[in-house]
Amino acid sequence: MLTYSSWARKCPAAVALVVQKFGGTSVGSIDRIRNVARRAIATQKGGHDVVIVVSAMSGETNRLLALAHEVIKVPDAREMDVVAATGEQVSAALTAMAIHAEGGQARSLLGHQVKILTDGAFSKARIKTIEGSKIFDTLKQGRIAVVAGFQGVDEHGNITTLGRGGSDTTGVAVAAAIGASSCEIYTDVDGVYTTDPNICPSAKKIPRISYEEMLELASLGAKVLQIRSVEIAMKYAVPVHVRSSFSDAEGTWVTGEDKALENDVVVTGVAYEKNEARVHVVGVVDKPGIVADLFESIAGKNISVDMIIQNVSKAGVDRADVLFTLAKTDLARAKGFIEEIAKRLGSSEVRYDEDVVKVSIVGLGMRSHAGIAAKMFRILANEGINIQAISTSEIKVSCLIHAKYTELAVRTLHDGFGLNRV
Repeated sequence: MLTYSSWARKCPAAVALVVQKFGGTSVGSIDRIRNVARRAIATQKGGHDVVIVVSAMSGETNRLLALAHEVIKVPDAREMDVVAATGEQVSAALTAMAIHAEGGQARSLLGHQVKILTDGAFSKARIKTIEGSKIFDTLKQGRIAVVAGFQGVDEHGNITTLGRGGSDTTGVAVAAAIGASSCEIYTDVDGVYTTDPNICPSAKKIPRISYEEMLELASLGAKVLQIRSVEIAMKYAVPVHVRSSFSDAEGTWVTGEDKALENDVVVTGVAYEKNEARVHVVGVVDKPGIVADLFESIAGKNISVDMIIQNVSKAGVDRADVLFTLAKTDLARAKGFIEEIAKRLGSSEVRYDEDVVKVSIVGLGMRSHAGIAAKMFRILANEGINIQAISTSEIKVSCLIHAKYTELAVRTLHDGFGLNRV
């Protein structure tokens, strides 16, 4: 495939290629779209070739999906993607027009024009390949390429969408495919913070964070970057700069681990996830294969589980209790078959609790420092917060707690690990 470096050799005037992705709030009004246009033109005048990826205007995707549900209770998935993709189409065209109005030159490109080839999983498609020739043709003409995010096309020519936050994925994937020097993610915050500043006033902006840490934080509830975009950035070593659309301040660089990251900071951030529900299967038969049967059945329904604990049950001899968590949004459709399989496995009861939250600490420094989990547990215990479940990886520790303690847990963990002094 043609990449920027091979194309640039034929165009010696080219300095660097930058992909700039603008989220829904960044293009949420005509005035904000004009701001995007001015920023892109300024970057181009600075000697760069510029590709913009845009989301739908803030609230537009929800409006479009609501219209579809007004027409029919359960819309066809293919037609839903056709409807949803129009939001980004409008943003791309309006942004190109705004660039023209500001004295620049631009061309809008939709997913099927680029071409962003995906699989056929409507509403959650995954990118297979990206063809960059039309982008390069646009740049060769001195234009800014404005690409519609969130959308692609499958091998049959059907319009597909990439799921919530999919424009982040488009931006990073386009940057990887065409060999851009970086991908700038413009949003309504000015970077990645040590935790949510809305509930922890002492949160600090992180100047630089590794792909691994960002991936963990994104998966654990941090909403700044979509998980799949971080996965692509890590796989293809795309430097990502998360920054504000409304200021020129330096944001947060998401990059590979290097010596600059090997410092005394053990914990980099604290995340929390409210979309958690606890399932407690009481008294299943305690013999090999029973737990495998339970979770194979759940996986067969395309539902992911998170924390898992198995204990000796009070229900009787040779009985076990199995506790696990899953997304709260999956619980309603999961209850029926969980109870069915639980009964078949000898369970006397299944209990549910949606009033829980997962709080997590993340940091590369945890690899080489002992006692981090113990310190986390002690901090929570000192505040009278009971831990209901625990899960760990090499660089994170997560605890399930009662939802009413969310803000207290986040603040005390944040300051307890010294993140207020970073």
